[in-house]
Amino acid sequence: MTIVTRAPTRIDFAGGWTDVPEFANREGGIVVNAAITLYAHVELMFGGNKIKLAAEDLDERETVQSSDRLTYDGPLLLHKAALNMLPVTGGIELISRSDAPLGSGLGGSGALDVALLAALARARLEDYDGSDLAELAYELEARELGLQGGRQDQYAAALGGVNRLEFADGSVRVQSLEVSPEMLREFHRVVVLVYTGQTHFSSQTHERVWNAYRAADSDVTDALRAIRDVAGACSASLEAGDWKRSAELVDENWRQQQRLDVTISTSKTRNIEQGVRAAGAWGLKATGAGAGGCLAILTDPTTRDHVEQAARACGGQILAFEFCSGGVEVVEPEDAARHS
Repeated sequence: MTIVTRAPTRIDFAGGWTDVPEFANREGGIVVNAAITLYAHVELMFGGNKIKLAAEDLDERETVQSSDRLTYDGPLLLHKAALNMLPVTGGIELISRSDAPLGSGLGGSGALDVALLAALARARLEDYDGSDLAELAYELEARELGLQGGRQDQYAAALGGVNRLEFADGSVRVQSLEVSPEMLREFHRVVVLVYTGQTHFSSQTHERVWNAYRAADSDVTDALRAIRDVAGACSASLEAGDWKRSAELVDENWRQQQRLDVTISTSKTRNIEQGVRAAGAWGLKATGAGAGGCLAILTDPTTRDHVEQAARACGGQILAFEFCSGGVEVVEPEDAARHS
């Protein structure tokens, strides 16, 4: 028996950081993001008498005798945490790979959380709706592994689509934005996704930002509130199809995002930013926490080629993607090859 799943990553256009409980539970957070067709893939195969884990894209592998011997040391922590949360009996192979570059800031770990748990849930003949699976995936990182971060990645991966996510008091309100397929295709021509070639290092950045917030640092607190307010306005501009206004809001989010910590804009990021702005880009921001990873750049479609050329000239890699309306999928084995 083989189970194959895939879950999309996302581009966050506004509001990232405010989904982290440290802020969201106290002041309320808003994120606007869109799922994209750079997937986390998982394959679960039954057989043998051992637990074999692998991340093919990272060239990481580990074999253990049984699921009750999984400890959080060495590689493949997400795989181990997923198995500890949803254990299965007997021997299995649990293999993952990602379409997104390592440390892209596109929510790759959250997508992998969701894909792993979806595969294990199917193996256990359990069924979770999208929001429940997203919450379970968040618990995997926040509770099981004690990692700091928010919920937006898991919700994008589980639900797909273009969403406004509101976070408060440990709950999440999901509003699917009214963006027609035609508008989404038009918006796709506006968005250029560039990988800087620099893996982001969000854990250290998160620690500094939240230490500053707990210490009531006024600059960090004001920036977080401004980022939340930008996200509220961005959802309206996207539904209106006002791409130029959306770009202005993305740009403002980036300005506020950089106030959080000096590492959020790296020298590589700044170099690409200068190049694409000179080529006519309307606005941009780093995806995720920043500090490396990708840039989401919004531009007039008539200047898109010039913006892409400028990004490449500055050492950036253009990532091909589409927006996707669907979230995590369980793919039938005979169809798996078409999705690989």
